[in-house]
Amino acid sequence: MNAACYNSLGFRNLAEKVDVQELAGTVRAASRKKRPSSRFSGQREDTSLTQTSEGENGLKSVPALLQRNAVKFADKAAYREKELGIWQNWTWSEAADEIDALALGLLTLGAAEGDFIAIIGRNRPHLYMAMVAVQSVGAVPVPLYSDASADEMAYVLEHCGARFVIAADQEQVDKVTEVQDQLTQFEQMIYLDPRGLRKYDHSNLHQYSKVQDAGRAALSAQMPELNRRREALTYDSTCVMLYTSGTTGKPKGVVLSNRNIIETSKNSSEFDHLSAGEDILAYLPLAWVGDFIFSLGQAYWTGFCVNCPESVDTMMTDLREIGPTYYFAPPRVFETQLTTVMIRMEDASPMKKRMFDYFMEHARKVGPDILDGKSVGGMDKLKYALGDILVYGPLKNTLGFSRVRVGYTAGEAIGPEIFSFYRSLGINLKQLYGQTEAGVFITQQPDGEVRADTVGVPSPGVEVRIDDNGEVFYRSPGTFVEYYKNPESTADTKDPEGWVATGDAGFFEEATGHLRIIDRAKDVAKMAGGDMFAPKYVENKLKFYPNILEAVVFGAGKDRCTAFINIDLTAVGNWAERNNIAYASYQELAGHPRVLETIQEHVETVNKSVAEDPMLSGCQIHRFLVLHKQLDADDGELTRTQKVRRKIIGEKFEDLVNALYDGSPQIYTETEVTYEDGRKGKISATLDIRDAAVVPVAASKIAAE
Repeated sequence: MNAACYNSLGFRNLAEKVDVQELAGTVRAASRKKRPSSRFSGQREDTSLTQTSEGENGLKSVPALLQRNAVKFADKAAYREKELGIWQNWTWSEAADEIDALALGLLTLGAAEGDFIAIIGRNRPHLYMAMVAVQSVGAVPVPLYSDASADEMAYVLEHCGARFVIAADQEQVDKVTEVQDQLTQFEQMIYLDPRGLRKYDHSNLHQYSKVQDAGRAALSAQMPELNRRREALTYDSTCVMLYTSGTTGKPKGVVLSNRNIIETSKNSSEFDHLSAGEDILAYLPLAWVGDFIFSLGQAYWTGFCVNCPESVDTMMTDLREIGPTYYFAPPRVFETQLTTVMIRMEDASPMKKRMFDYFMEHARKVGPDILDGKSVGGMDKLKYALGDILVYGPLKNTLGFSRVRVGYTAGEAIGPEIFSFYRSLGINLKQLYGQTEAGVFITQQPDGEVRADTVGVPSPGVEVRIDDNGEVFYRSPGTFVEYYKNPESTADTKDPEGWVATGDAGFFEEATGHLRIIDRAKDVAKMAGGDMFAPKYVENKLKFYPNILEAVVFGAGKDRCTAFINIDLTAVGNWAERNNIAYASYQELAGHPRVLETIQEHVETVNKSVAEDPMLSGCQIHRFLVLHKQLDADDGELTRTQKVRRKIIGEKFEDLVNALYDGSPQIYTETEVTYEDGRKGKISATLDIRDAAVVPVAASKIAAE
């Protein structure tokens, strides 16, 4: 998981320190046996945590934290879930009883210490409880993405050798059943929701509640064994195995120990002063490390409440009802929310729109300073207070952010304009930089030091340094144990001293100690004319426009930059309805001449902005096309965490890339797509390729001599 920020100063400073061609070509070839000395090392507070051998007060496993919470916070809400419009509640003592019952039931089914047990489904309290029950019996939970295809699940299940699967509903049961013949070690499946499963063969299929009933019936017989297994858990016992998103290849199983999860949860909670009084909304994929740390690690360390929405469709309504105090979302979520706001403002009356524009302009000027407690003039404060009554407050309430005390974004870079928009409203949104291999946290932004162009300072207990080639390395209590069944990749990523190669290029500001991430090291390159090529910088500027959902920029080794663009169907569809433009599909709307004209205006505006940066002026987009389909994880174009798989897209749409560079005004293409039911099909289209105006710039020096 990588979060990054980009600006002109960042590139300029990096260029002064390291040759860009060397950075692009050799950063990953640095020796893994002995790291070169760093130019700068950052460290937040004391690193003695890396030397700890036991958890605090004997709390050396997540089940141990559960036992503490069941006593300390017995009657406090641990989980809430909205079902049929009504919020259901489990206290910590009730959650402990539910977990014990399932753990005992797993023992009756023959779950052994060291087994891998897959957990598949959306965010539900019983699935979070299942992960702790699995840990309680000495097994290892392996959460999977609920929207993964059957074949994707088959790879993970076979790779880890899962004996058991705990599935949320019929959909997940069907996917596992479809590939059951490919799984050599699979034995039993447990399902949570019984709807649609009554007539299935139940010889190896068990209902969640009935497994719990069997566990309760075996209480006296199995409880001694359960207690023995819990007590046998150490700080070095495996807590969870999470699979990477597989941006460049097959997903890797990241083994994280109790030490990794608990120390990371403890340090990050203390950094932001999290307490048992926090409320969070758990809506991100169970298989993602961020959700595991926030919804399980930090929740169990602090004792705060985890709230699960009723469904994906009701998530925004549930968010407003909960009003979380602690909130996390990847940039895509914040981009979507901003798009929704802008669409609503387009539909608003002229007076309301003028009022919105007026107060938002003022908020962008003084809002972040007020949030950080900096000195602001009396009239500016008064105007901002009035704006809070008329605009900012109602808008935050609509978004569900009225109570947010700490908010984070990570996963990939967020555009500085989008980041500033939320902070100008008075929302304490921060960036963090992290990876699955780090247990999330590498750097965080302290209160009062939040900026759009950095990812903060090293998290407590984390050491960060910059390799001579510009690559970021770290080590911490959260550093992963290994890649499962992949010693070669483990050795390539983590050296014997515990330093982990991130694959990201960056540098520290010497004055502030803040880390700046430039881009993925493999993506930073040179263009044919010697200009620096950093695609994410341009892509994020494009995605600030509500009409643009995704952008993929090409240009490494080329004489100019080009781009694929995905329109946002919600935003552009709303515009089409307001303008009485009929369309039958995404493809038809994406190819509409007026849509292309609008996108061209956005591209040319971005070009003017890029041209102002002497280090990146060569990244202006000369030609672009609007894709005839949305980039989709099911088609392999995005990861399950919605990251662009740049190399795969370039290979899959090679004909379109070639057309962007050979001067073709149009290109006919056929593309294979995957439908929701798993069937394959093909779509064809003739795409218009547009030339975009660029701003002439003088040649600039981009590397230190």
